[in-house]
Amino acid sequence: MSVIQPTQRAITHKDPNAVYLHIPFCTNKCHYCDFNSYVLKGQPVMDYLDAMEREMELTVKKLPPGRIETIFVGGGTPTVLLPDQMAHFLKLVRTYFPDQATDLEFSMEANPGTTDINKLQAMREGGVNRISFGVQSFDNELLERIGRIHNTDDVYRSIENANKVGFSNLSIDLMFGLPKQTLAILNDTLDKALALDLKHYSIYGLKVEESTLFHAMYQRNQLPLPDEDEEVSMYETIMARLREAGFQQYEISNFAKPGYESRHNSKYWKNEAYYGIGAGAHGYARRQRHINIKGVQNYIDATRNGLPLLDTSEVSEQEAMEDFMMVGLRLLEGVSAVDFSAQFGGASMEDVFGDKLARLLGQGLIERISESDGYRLSEAGIILGNEVFGAFVEG
Repeated sequence: MSVIQPTQRAITHKDPNAVYLHIPFCTNKCHYCDFNSYVLKGQPVMDYLDAMEREMELTVKKLPPGRIETIFVGGGTPTVLLPDQMAHFLKLVRTYFPDQATDLEFSMEANPGTTDINKLQAMREGGVNRISFGVQSFDNELLERIGRIHNTDDVYRSIENANKVGFSNLSIDLMFGLPKQTLAILNDTLDKALALDLKHYSIYGLKVEESTLFHAMYQRNQLPLPDEDEEVSMYETIMARLREAGFQQYEISNFAKPGYESRHNSKYWKNEAYYGIGAGAHGYARRQRHINIKGVQNYIDATRNGLPLLDTSEVSEQEAMEDFMMVGLRLLEGVSAVDFSAQFGGASMEDVFGDKLARLLGQGLIERISESDGYRLSEAGIILGNEVFGAFVEG
């Protein structure tokens, strides 16, 4: 299959209109977590926020922002910041990214039990309009087993507080495939989660990552996980129940009421550019990816001498095309032929990936949206998504 050479096309580079900011502090390290996060006690929080300000200032000088459409604050647990620290941090964001769309989506991750009224008011006054709570389960024994420090009472209290302050766009994360989790436990969690009548639910299968307590337990055969068939049954149950409850599954792990899809995460899935600020944060702009230095003090020190970059890499056109397909097919609307052509100077998916697309079609893992509009996962492909995504990085 011949591939049109990059030099024959005019490639369009859109500058970022999305911002990711990383607060790496948390109350404790969960047993499954491999994110760049550090227990809060003894950490130089204000020095870190000052360092973020230095990075923001240098970043917007190098790549001036246009109108920002989405902002996402992740971690760690951003809501471990005290109310005055939270207000200061959010003022910095407004200072360096001042041109914000009137319908800006400003999301912040939160853990139940870390969001009292004063903190939520600081978040609301600072521009946050969407909260994603890391609930994971409504079974207290299971929460303890995976290293969470909150319980179900904390969940209800946090959501009640958020509603009191005026937040209406709330999401919760849940997990399946957890140690000693059964289908009955999962169904009970879904009952309680759906009873909250929220706008968005994200539901993720456990991945046992290296450098986690769960990985060490797995290596010692001390992690009693559900078998593969049970895990598939859990995922199928999740999809069926949320669809029955009126939620659209718009991405393989995400379900929303119409109009409440995560617009920030959708930018990742559509392979669009975004700023990445903070220790260990990733960013992508003008066909270049970067990752920041991860350690808190190392990050702080690095910002005194310039951008705190750990690594930067140019993304080739072929790699960008592969990324477009891998992340785009996570969306159940699929990958658009028009978008692919616009992003890659008139190329077609068939020109570049014809053999792979034909094989996946033959296996029944993807289907055509229409004769010319692109491709999406089939029902079978949703279950076997990793096989589909992996096809686009094979030699």
